[in-house]
Amino acid sequence: MTAQLNPRGDVAVLVPAAGAGVRLGPGAPKALRPLAGEPLLVHAVRRIAAAPAVHTIVVAAPAADVESVRAMLAPVAPVTVVPGGAERQASVAAALAAVPAGPEIVLVHDAARALTPPELVESVAAAVRSGHDAVIPVLPVVDTIKEVGAGERVLGTVDRSALRAVQTPQGFRRSVLTAAHAAAGDPLTDDAGLVEKQGVPVVCVPGSEHALKITRPFDLALAEHLLAAGA
Repeated sequence: MTAQLNPRGDVAVLVPAAGAGVRLGPGAPKALRPLAGEPLLVHAVRRIAAAPAVHTIVVAAPAADVESVRAMLAPVAPVTVVPGGAERQASVAAALAAVPAGPEIVLVHDAARALTPPELVESVAAAVRSGHDAVIPVLPVVDTIKEVGAGERVLGTVDRSALRAVQTPQGFRRSVLTAAHAAAGDPLTDDAGLVEKQGVPVVCVPGSEHALKITRPFDLALAEHLLAAGA
């Protein structure tokens, strides 16, 4: 059954899904790789569509796959699909340009974080709604982090108490994200980084262990296990 988005919602979610996913091994673009028999993108969109505040979902797909992605997502949720760019930033900009009038909160979400719970989508959106211009979900860094120099020589140990691992969806006031992309110079893989360069404060909210990024074959196996366990 196709999920119905909220026509009174105030959130648009952009999903850049045109990346090749080289670290996942040879094959289809990463967002189209199968997880438990369905593409990562299908899992991601299904969970986004389950968030009550979502009004619009825009996917930036590989240019050659726009029609097939549109057909793939039609049974999942009403989604706008546009051609993505060679870099993530170009894909996000293309998706942002396709957002209709209405939503003033824009979230950017990685298709590779296919198991992200709808509750995290709502949490990030609520933080923007409360008055923050930019919001990122994060987890504490639990591993010891070393700074390493030439020849793999350890230069020192980084204080991890001030470090956070950043996830998506990242949330923004629409005008803030639009201005950041308009002013973008060198491509960045993180939309919060674009906003930071404009001097806009970025605040953190708690992330989710289920919002892991599926980048390597091990991550895919872990996601399969989590799905089997009911994630």
